[in-house]
Amino acid sequence: MKRAAARLAGLWTWALLASAHAAEYSVTMANMKFGPAPQSARVGDAIEWRNDDMFRHTATVAGLFDVDLKPGARAKVTLKKAGAFKVYCRYHPTMTLTLRIAK
Repeated sequence: MKRAAARLAGLWTWALLASAHAAEYSVTMANMKFGPAPQSARVGDAIEWRNDDMFRHTATVAGLFDVDLKPGARAKVTLKKAGAFKVYCRYHPTMTLTLRIAK
């Protein structure tokens, strides 16, 4: 019982430390374009997607996330996988962004 409690306490502490080091970034959608991608995003970090445009947009990465935002809306996504990903808007396919996520 003590061993299980110690493991649980260790996992809880690790989770707190891991979340304490996560960074938050903001990417704006305006004028039918994505703003600049974060330069040093890592797994566990979060991106807040902000639609400052007059049109509805998405921030979509197939298999990872799909954020659908009306004008003026915001949504946060936690990055869960390392790699280089093409972010696109499902409503405006020429609207793209390359998002690089490190481990």
